[in-house]
Amino acid sequence: MDHRLVYLLNVGQKRLHRWSQTRTAAGGVTATQARLLFFLGKNDGALTSEAAAALDLKAPGMSGLVDRAERAGLVERHSDELDGRASRLWLTAAGRAALKRSKSGLAELNARLTEGFTESEIDVVTRWLTSLQDKFPDVGEETE
Repeated sequence: MDHRLVYLLNVGQKRLHRWSQTRTAAGGVTATQARLLFFLGKNDGALTSEAAAALDLKAPGMSGLVDRAERAGLVERHSDELDGRASRLWLTAAGRAALKRSKSGLAELNARLTEGFTESEIDVVTRWLTSLQDKFPDVGEETE
């Protein structure tokens, strides 16, 4: 059997991204903003650099994301007390409400993704997808 894993991953990722963009936009936030909200939901007050690392974003992309989320009233940015050059991110009331809506949408998405598969099959898929992060580190993380 020809598994065509790279092709299937690329097509699946694009379709999932388009579907999730449409669903999250209906909830008032983009998929990327939702990722930030999920991170801050567990790490409120995190450094911007910590959020960037967790979201796998470089500084320019993170800066733009925070700017847009701040303009949307989802987060507040404050200077770090110990290092005034660094910023910390805090969810606003609107951000918490958007997080709640996003969690509901994610539950629906996860149910749709796992439909028709056993728990052990999903465990294998999860293990395989997780292994990709170790097998193919970010270009900036590779060692010689």
